Amino acid sequence: MNEKFFDLKKEKQDRMINAALKVFALNGYKHASTDTIVAEAEISKGLLFHYFGNKLGLYAFIYDYSVRFMKLELTNGVNESKDYFELRRQIELSKMQVLKSYPYMQHFLDRCKSEDVSEALTATLEQREIISQTYEEIMSRVDKSLFAADVDYEKLDSMLEYTIKGLMNERFGEAAFNPEMLYEEISDYLDMMKKLVYRKTNAAG
Repeated sequence: MNEKFFDLKKEKQDRMINAALKVFALNGYKHASTDTIVAEAEISKGLLFHYFGNKLGLYAFIYDYSVRFMKLELTNGVNESKDYFELRRQIELSKMQVLKSYPYMQHFLDRCKSEDVSEALTATLEQREIISQTYEEIMSRVDKSLFAADVDYEKLDSMLEYTIKGLMNERFGEAAFNPEMLYEEISDYLDMMKKLVYRKTNAAG
């Protein structure tokens, strides 16, 4: 991490981080422009290069920061529940808290998964599995005996993942995007699916 950067006022830090997250999320590493980033952040290009050296240095920093921030929110925001839907709900609540401060962070991390520029991949290689491992550790607590016998857990999990990502992408494109409203909508889907796939004695729990 770039310790000198954290000597800046928090408001300026967040402006620079959010500008970089947005531009990298929307354009990918190759097509992201530092000119666009500094314009979005309302800073000079010299200041950006003073702290990060070049675009790759900025990208590596933003990735490292995002992974650390997201992991911290997930670790602190999710309890030891064994209920699949409760864990899902807590994960989405943690993401919502992230979106309040850094609206493009989740999109940036998702975009990084399909990054194909070798220097960008190399710069983030050591941390690329951290978030997925965090999710796996959380979901390993799930008590699968709560599900009805004919439920395919893996397919259910994939279906909800696609649904949640679809909702996020759809709502994020709206001018009046509201993280709290997105979370409530996702919660409604989770409640509905819980009633459908849990054993009847557990569905109301």
